[in-house]
Amino acid sequence: MGNRDRLAHHFRPPRKLVILAFPQAKLLDVTGPCEVFADANRAVGRSAYTIELVSNAAGPIETSSGVQLMAHRGFTGMRGPIDTLLVSGGPGIDRAMREAALLRWLARCATRTRRVGSICTGAFLLAAAGLLDGRRATTHWAFCDRLVQKFPRVRVEPDPIFVRDGNVYTSAGVTAGMDLALAFVEEDLGRDVALSVARNLVLFVRRQGGQSQFSTSLELQAADREPLRDLQAWAVEHLADDLSVEALAERAHMSTRNFSRVFRRETGYTPARFVERLRVEGARRRLEESTAGLEQIARECGFGCADSMRRSFLRLLRVAPSDYRARFRGAGEHATITSSRPKIETKD
Repeated sequence: MGNRDRLAHHFRPPRKLVILAFPQAKLLDVTGPCEVFADANRAVGRSAYTIELVSNAAGPIETSSGVQLMAHRGFTGMRGPIDTLLVSGGPGIDRAMREAALLRWLARCATRTRRVGSICTGAFLLAAAGLLDGRRATTHWAFCDRLVQKFPRVRVEPDPIFVRDGNVYTSAGVTAGMDLALAFVEEDLGRDVALSVARNLVLFVRRQGGQSQFSTSLELQAADREPLRDLQAWAVEHLADDLSVEALAERAHMSTRNFSRVFRRETGYTPARFVERLRVEGARRRLEESTAGLEQIARECGFGCADSMRRSFLRLLRVAPSDYRARFRGAGEHATITSSRPKIETKD
């Protein structure tokens, strides 16, 4: 970047960010992105962004935590161009979706806004306004099925942290709004600024993996008994070790027969299926994050060889490891940000 370009970048007028909240919105859906953008301003030493909080009317908004926020104005009072519009989520989303005037404003506002995004269940409001019809989108993993049922024209992807389709962005639960805001900062101001903001807020610039880290993997670690929870957490970090049912039973200080019975009752999985799912999860993260060969990844994740890993991938993901990596590496502008993962099939 030459001196003239640097000066033009430095003196560029601030981008106007509008965050829409409503009664019973989640507090962090609003304040998380605000902190990211405020830190970006500090990082560049100027007002790269201005932030306006809008709601049904100017004044206090009671969030779902009981903490009140102060809206700068009501959405009907918005004037002038908007660079980025972000819609929060929260328990009040059902009521917000019934407000026809708000939906009309969203649809109209989107036509004059460079970027439109949602955080968590804010995707429901975008969908109700018709902004997600025919588009790929995500929301918090616990609400993906409901989004599919309520808005069948939306192509819901349950795993990504956030998804971009054209100029419309949707993100997963709560803290994913900060991931999305960081992506906007990187898009607008460059990776160095995004890295500075991430370091200051102790965040990843680009969080690896998808929501399956927090839904599928937590589901796998859902045993009630503490020894089994500890064993499951240990297995995640020791994929290349001997994770046979006999070895796991010995580590849990149980007989093989009793361990198998208790493990399945507590988790819904046989020990062998649990280990296979963990290894597939670990392998696909390595396929996304590294350039290591398939044989090396297979060994690191405890499959022994690439053929064994391939069979597990086909069984659980219905895609071969090489095809999975090619799909991830070859993703273009309209692809999922982070990863576009096939969903692991349900329990046996």
